[in-house]
Amino acid sequence: MMKASSYVPQFLRAAGQLVGLKAWQTGRLFRKAAQTALDSVLEVLRAEVEKGNVRQVREFLLGKALPAARTLLLERMTARLLVRLGLRGALASNVVGWVLPVVLEQLLKVAQRSGLVDRLRETAPIQETLTRIAELRQATWKRLVPDHGTGAEVLPDDTELPRQLSA
Repeated sequence: MMKASSYVPQFLRAAGQLVGLKAWQTGRLFRKAAQTALDSVLEVLRAEVEKGNVRQVREFLLGKALPAARTLLLERMTARLLVRLGLRGALASNVVGWVLPVVLEQLLKVAQRSGLVDRLRETAPIQETLTRIAELRQATWKRLVPDHGTGAEVLPDDTELPRQLSA
């Protein structure tokens, strides 16, 4: 029996078991929902950068945005995610209600820990800022879905590898 991912909420695992889904199928559904949410969030941030609101994006990623600006961005992210999911009614609201906060939390942690927010300057060209946002997407995705169950690890460049025995 496969161990359920710690990233999959308990109620989703229970719902998956009720409809006959296995743990790996539920994890796949979570990955798809998380990827859709991450794409929606970053699409809104990219649109703001293209409008020239780099400062607003930077403050959002730092958690220092004004409440009105933060609310506006979150509403746009929510609306974009609802459209992308293609679900209706209460089910759509429930999915957005649990997946968007998880993705945003990981995105903000990655942005702050990686120093990416410090590299986003108001005077930077738009293309450079969009490149930084693409880097943020990759780093956040690795944090949300670290290795897809393969057990593979990314080692630092200075790590000594075990010597292979010659035959």
